[in-house]
Amino acid sequence: MEATKIPNPRAVANMKGVIQSVLVVLFLSGGIWSQDLTNYLERLEYFYECPKECRCPSTYSNALYCDNQNLKEMPKMPSRVLYGYIQNNFIKALPEKSFKNKTQLRWINLNKNKITSDNIDKGLFQKMENLLHLYMDDNNLEEVPAPLPSSLEHLRLARNKISRIPEGAFTNLDKLTLLDLQGNNLKDFAIEVNTFQGLKSLLQLNLAKNGLKEMPPQIPNSTLQLFLDNNSIKAIPQDYFSGLPKLSFVRLNHNKISDTGIPEFVFNVSSIIDLQLSHNQLTIVPPIHLSLEHLYLDHNQIKNINGAQVCPIPINTLSQMPSTDHQPRLRYLRLDGNGIKPPIPLELLMCFRLLTGIVI
Repeated sequence: MEATKIPNPRAVANMKGVIQSVLVVLFLSGGIWSQDLTNYLERLEYFYECPKECRCPSTYSNALYCDNQNLKEMPKMPSRVLYGYIQNNFIKALPEKSFKNKTQLRWINLNKNKITSDNIDKGLFQKMENLLHLYMDDNNLEEVPAPLPSSLEHLRLARNKISRIPEGAFTNLDKLTLLDLQGNNLKDFAIEVNTFQGLKSLLQLNLAKNGLKEMPPQIPNSTLQLFLDNNSIKAIPQDYFSGLPKLSFVRLNHNKISDTGIPEFVFNVSSIIDLQLSHNQLTIVPPIHLSLEHLYLDHNQIKNINGAQVCPIPINTLSQMPSTDHQPRLRYLRLDGNGIKPPIPLELLMCFRLLTGIVI
């Protein structure tokens, strides 16, 4: 069977010119509306720009699908593309020529490739003035790929080899709501007091599975979710959470936190509703605020629990409360993996009357 021949660019251009001439004639004769002609020509141009290894479906004319194609080089992005899906390939470099004049790009997924920091052309992402989502999980990056565009809302850099955050990398990202740096090689010295300066809209910060021994300094006060699981953190500074009025979810599972590493009232914060301290070295239940709804203390070294001491308010005052709004709101409590034996202390049930689940 004779191999199919790919038309050369000149032939393609000639073909487009012929089609355009025919359509113009039809238009002049009243057969095609001007808008139909424009749309058709745009679709035709998009079709011929589409890289041969990728898919450019007509139903999603602003999307480019190059995922799972065993690509070793970054394909050239067509002019109309707003959403690029290039994940699950073997791409090592991001040259500027592949993104020429792509200031309109809004979303690009580059997860699971082989991209290194040295092989990203300088200032490549900064030129993408409308980019909202940048996904580069599971690559070989050694540092955060700064500079980045101020339009960015989601930045995912999980499971790379990042050990360095360039100075001022996040300074202009006042629209960023999600920053995922989990599974990298970040140590304490990589995160300075001003590292997160400028992240005025940040909601989720994920620094899990790094090499941190201390709590990261100066977390943005807009933060809603803070994930620090699987580090080597031993202590939490006094008043650490007091400057984070919106913080609701705190995950510190799989660290090395002991009783002495938790100041007495450090978790006495009304905004925190979900606190996870599983797989640490605690022997007692730390004091909590009455607003807390979920508490995970499983797989520590807690041998017994005193309901009266754990209760955030005196038990004998509960019946005097005018409404349930002023009563402890804990609904779920995990204590398994500690060696605590039944029965559940009566004082614990008297205090936390909204409990729907307790695991011992």
